[in-house]
Amino acid sequence: RDLARGPGDGSMLMEQRPRMAPSPAPAPTPAPAPAPAPAPARTKLTHSGGVLQKNREFLDFFWDIAKPEQETRLMAINGLREYLKSSEGDDLKYTIQRLIEGLAATRETARPGFSLALAQVLQCDETILLRTILDQIKKKHNINITKKKFIRNAVFGNFFGVLALSQSGRLIKEPDILLESIQLLQSLSQYKQYLRDLPAKAIVDILSETPENVFKKILFGALQKDMSSAFSTPAQLHLLLVALQRFPNVLKPQNLKKLLGSSAILSSENVPKLIELLKVAARSVKKDQTLPPLALDLVRVTLQEGTFEMFWKDVVENGLLKEPSGPTSYFCFRLLGGSLPLLNLSQLNLVLTGEVMRHYGGHVIITQLPKRFRFGPEMTNLVDSFLESTQDEAKQFMVIKCFSSLTNYGHPVIPSYWKVVCRLQSSVLLKYVDWLKNLFVNPDFDICTQFSTKRQKENKQAIDRAQHSVIRLRSWIVARLISIVDNYQVKKEEDLVMDIARFIFFHAFFGAKRYTSDIPETEVTLTVPLDEKTRDVMESSFFCLLNHLNSLPPLGDSAELGDKNEKRVFGVTADGNLWIYCLVQYASVLLSQERSVQAVKPFTQIQRKAWDRMLQSVEDLQKKSKTAQKQEASAFQLLFLLVGIQLFKVGEDSLALLSDLHKCVEEWEQKKIKKHSAHVTRKEEPDWVEVIVEILLSFLSQPNRLMRQVSKMVFTRICPHVTKEALQLILNVFNPESEEGEESALIVTEDFETSQTKADWSHDDEMEDESDSDESEEEEDNNDNDDGADDSDEDKSEEDAEEEGEEAVDENFRMELMKVLQTANVISKEGESSSDEDADDETMMALDKNIAALFSERKKRLQAAKDEKEKMIKEKALRKNFKIKVLDLIEVFLAKQPENPLIFDIIEPLIAIIEENLSSHSNQQEQDYLRKAAEIFKNQLCKAKTYCQNISEMKEDLHKLMERLVTRASKQSDSSVSLYCFSGALYLLRVLKGKAVNPAITEKTEKGGKAKTGQVDLFGNMDMKKVTELYQGALTLFMTRRKCSLTGSMFVNLFSRFPVMCERLLPLAIVSITDGVREHQRGQACCLVLQALQSHDVRQSFPGDKWNELITEVISQVKQCLKTVTAVKLKVEQEEVRKCLELVQFLIKTVTQQKLDISLAELTSVLQSLKELEDLCKISDLYWHVMKLLGFKIPPKVKVKAQLPDPAAAPATLKKKKGFLPETKKRKNWKKKKNPTLENEQNKKENPDGKSDEAPKAASDRTDKKKKKRRRKSKKTPKGNAADNTEKTQEPAAKKSKKNLTEASSIN
Repeated sequence: RDLARGPGDGSMLMEQRPRMAPSPAPAPTPAPAPAPAPAPARTKLTHSGGVLQKNREFLDFFWDIAKPEQETRLMAINGLREYLKSSEGDDLKYTIQRLIEGLAATRETARPGFSLALAQVLQCDETILLRTILDQIKKKHNINITKKKFIRNAVFGNFFGVLALSQSGRLIKEPDILLESIQLLQSLSQYKQYLRDLPAKAIVDILSETPENVFKKILFGALQKDMSSAFSTPAQLHLLLVALQRFPNVLKPQNLKKLLGSSAILSSENVPKLIELLKVAARSVKKDQTLPPLALDLVRVTLQEGTFEMFWKDVVENGLLKEPSGPTSYFCFRLLGGSLPLLNLSQLNLVLTGEVMRHYGGHVIITQLPKRFRFGPEMTNLVDSFLESTQDEAKQFMVIKCFSSLTNYGHPVIPSYWKVVCRLQSSVLLKYVDWLKNLFVNPDFDICTQFSTKRQKENKQAIDRAQHSVIRLRSWIVARLISIVDNYQVKKEEDLVMDIARFIFFHAFFGAKRYTSDIPETEVTLTVPLDEKTRDVMESSFFCLLNHLNSLPPLGDSAELGDKNEKRVFGVTADGNLWIYCLVQYASVLLSQERSVQAVKPFTQIQRKAWDRMLQSVEDLQKKSKTAQKQEASAFQLLFLLVGIQLFKVGEDSLALLSDLHKCVEEWEQKKIKKHSAHVTRKEEPDWVEVIVEILLSFLSQPNRLMRQVSKMVFTRICPHVTKEALQLILNVFNPESEEGEESALIVTEDFETSQTKADWSHDDEMEDESDSDESEEEEDNNDNDDGADDSDEDKSEEDAEEEGEEAVDENFRMELMKVLQTANVISKEGESSSDEDADDETMMALDKNIAALFSERKKRLQAAKDEKEKMIKEKALRKNFKIKVLDLIEVFLAKQPENPLIFDIIEPLIAIIEENLSSHSNQQEQDYLRKAAEIFKNQLCKAKTYCQNISEMKEDLHKLMERLVTRASKQSDSSVSLYCFSGALYLLRVLKGKAVNPAITEKTEKGGKAKTGQVDLFGNMDMKKVTELYQGALTLFMTRRKCSLTGSMFVNLFSRFPVMCERLLPLAIVSITDGVREHQRGQACCLVLQALQSHDVRQSFPGDKWNELITEVISQVKQCLKTVTAVKLKVEQEEVRKCLELVQFLIKTVTQQKLDISLAELTSVLQSLKELEDLCKISDLYWHVMKLLGFKIPPKVKVKAQLPDPAAAPATLKKKKGFLPETKKRKNWKKKKNPTLENEQNKKENPDGKSDEAPKAASDRTDKKKKKRRRKSKKTPKGNAADNTEKTQEPAAKKSKKNLTEASSIN
């Protein structure tokens, strides 16, 4: 059963009987105390002193049933069932008693658990009489004799008891018990403050399982009163609707007329009642945001009666929609989406073209603003579930067509990328695409469900709405067709994709003259000609479609027949041709049909020759792509096709690029024939690779995703042919000096970026203007002051502009203004007086014109300066975006050519990028630029698995480069930049060292033949003297300078990756243990020495006595370092001692394990002296671990008992009691001062000072008498009338509190 929630009762789960779904956290009721000693398993029930004694296993079942864990509850119920099957004696009786008590447990989550357990027990053992159980429930939870404060628990006990009987499945078999249960639920319906409509829902659930004959004989009479008052509450109406569906033979029209006065649920008299009931039902589920089950049952009944049209028109559209509240509107939307599976085609057409859909469209437009509740996602889920569940093609097409026809001034409210399209069947998808194309050709708004918002109706600007609507509709249709191609979840064939691409290309660049069978697009002519704006959108959308086609996976059967181990190729058809090549062939057919087709921008003779030559080159390259030069040929082919198809948009630029590509192909073919002829032509003109790189850079300068993707694909295929000059062209982009040269190119592409971005995402931003115009519509319904708020915002903006203008006032403008005023004699000169009365009207009018002209000119200058500033910001963003895209080429080159020696030219430019942007990442774009450059340097370069091997000719240059990097790392102000420089130097060190070969092995290979690598020692091409001096200087700098950008982790990485350097840098590291400038450097020196001593290669390089001398020297240095330690309070001091102790630990283990002849006595004494240091406890674990190696034990901790303070020696002042005010804070008896008695007056006469000792005593006596009276009254009150007494005793308390308030106010 569904989850029902009562007021203040938490979650109460009426669970399904077959699945035994667990209930939320049930709480245990107080159980009988177990025996002191655990009894044997499954002992019988015994009585000992009136206390039930049960075994632990049996009692745990009841505690586990009330636990919040779902699995625990289910296991407990199943365990109880199995236990009762094999038990004997009174266990069953105790179980029923315990479960019935748990039905009214205080913890609300425990009640459903006990109800489910009781239902399972009754289901398993049919010998238990339901009469007995029902009598026990009524007796245990009798509401009439229950105290007032326990009535709520008793109500829930009766309710969950009936639920248990119903869930047992036996209630229907015993009609008498069924009738009593229904009557009990009816009596519980008066406690709505506890149960709300849960009894009515329980009756509905029981009816859904009751046979017709039982209902007719027994329940019909009992429920006749509830059904006759069906229009009183939604729960009673739901009861009648369920009965009408379950028992149509019993509730015939004549019987229904006796109950309601009408033979049908829906009649003209009942319409107002139904509207009010549905409003109540809509408000009841406002927080749950669901559709009440009453609604769909009402739809089913109206469908049976044949009154659905009347219900939808009169009740929903003319009733509920007139209510301006949100819950009723959302109720109508959910009713629309939920009733879709129940309706036929005519009813779907009625629902999907009515006022509810128009109301939904207005809601979608208004809620585009932020922080608004949006029903769109929920409606999408409802439509998605309907399309997934139904297999009726006509219904699918009707729903998708009607939602696509819901338009606001031509633009459909549903997004162009709608996920429900993937649920359409193939035939429905084809029909839907044809419908979209026909609507594009003939934009007939009569078949659309049009609507307009309140603000749009009030807007009376002179706008050509018809033409504007056509433009918006066609733009959305193009975007929807592209989304069908882009959505990989939509099941589509190649013919459909090609049909969409041909349609968009034809209407973007061509127009039909007459029909021809070769071109299906000429079959229908446009009823409304395409305007220039629509063609621009279609042109940009076509190139967006090309981008999707270029990354489209194989479609249809070709995707399934392919080998799983074979690499999938994207952007090709089943026969292996590129999608763009298919479109070029289609364009060639269109160009050949000049009688039937006319181009929007006709080709000139030069352009037509270039087109024909491009086609011929592509065909030649296709033949060559089957040879060994497949990569280069496919790259040229892709470039030719892309540049060729751009002839339809930018003809002149494409002509120049095509001529360059032809030259590149010719040069490439000549180099294949004569490889040595390249040096002859290189001096006169650039290499073909350089030209291709320049073309790719020009592509990347255009903010177009297609160009970026094609550039990356082409560069991947020509990577092996990249020369140093071609790579330098790419690296020049990152040079700050070259930004001036890039500025002009980037300014040219600025407008193209805007148009391309709008073209790509026009279907997401079409309704932005409408949402801006309607942003206050919903607020106007609730608040009439929005216009004033808008006016105030405008005033504020004007004031801000004026303030900015005042701040921008300069002296030149001030002088010009003074001159204008002086010429009009408004401002007096020195020694003269002026007056406004001397100037006539003409003079003042002329002065106003001059001042207005002056301010207008100044405003223009300020706007020009502002525009120039925005232009510079935009150009800077364009340059940065261009550099981010060029980094793609660097990443591709490092990934595809890791052994190319040109990689070494990339190291310094990447480090320069990191240096430049690390401290200036002010916006997200610069952060992305820096992050991408750093990831490329770290992952693609420094962590590359392969690297250049043949470096014998450039080893000197590499040594110089490594020296520059190490020097650069030491001079950085930021250690993070220094880390990248040092990592680059380590990469070069790995390249120079190479894959070392053992000399002995090399000698053997030289006898048989030459070694393949040419490396005859462990150092490779590395000049060990230069490298050692370089890193010794860096290590000395790190150890001797207080502020150095180098870090210890850099040298640890050096020692761990290159053990050959440890032997040469180890002496310097040993000396630095004591000579380090600070504690940090000394600790890092210990870490480096430990890293070196642990290396196996270092151990082999110090044979015999040299190893003993080395260990002795290290021990001596560590001993001297530990002697200088005077405190370990600071973190750096603790780190130094910790590193020293780690090194000492290794030294002691080495001496003892290798049995070296080295004395550790002095070291032991130094270590013992460390015990006297304060704060040694922070490193005590490591310290005593070292001392344990020397034979010392950790001293036991002496627990010192806390001495209690001597009460005799304690101060005389006692501790103040909590809850009592000191004497100085107590309030004086103001009553006595306000109403003095006669005795007080006499005392005043006797004592002029006003001091008396008897007055306080008399006041205390009166308070004691009042307390005694209250105690007597409380003793006299009988216990039986506790409720009445509580009400009576509450009144004096209220009076007292009121009196205290008056006292407090008077004191204040």
